[in-house]
Amino acid sequence: MSIEQTMEWTFMSECAVPKDVEDMLVPGEEACAAFKTIRDKAILTSHRLIIRNAEGMTGQKVEMYSLPWKSVISWVSTNSGMIVDYNSELCMWTLLGQVTIKLGRGIDIRRIDSILAQCAL
Repeated sequence: MSIEQTMEWTFMSECAVPKDVEDMLVPGEEACAAFKTIRDKAILTSHRLIIRNAEGMTGQKVEMYSLPWKSVISWVSTNSGMIVDYNSELCMWTLLGQVTIKLGRGIDIRRIDSILAQCAL
């Protein structure tokens, strides 16, 4: 998977933090939330966004993408304002470029917005 393909993800539902991601956290870094993507996992920590990309038919080859919160320049969160929201989205402008995260039904955009604000500001 090239970096151009990793610039947009869809978070489907919340999940547990994978063990191999827990093992790579640095002292003082904590996992704040974890989400299933279409095939991978995304973990929001106190220091960064980690995308765990399982490759191949068996998923045994794993790539870890790490985007430090300190590289986030600005962001915008968008939702419909309805009780049930089907199209929430978070766009971040980073030193790497624009990163878009689409959120599945039931994922609280304001919680993610709060995590990002606490970690990036």
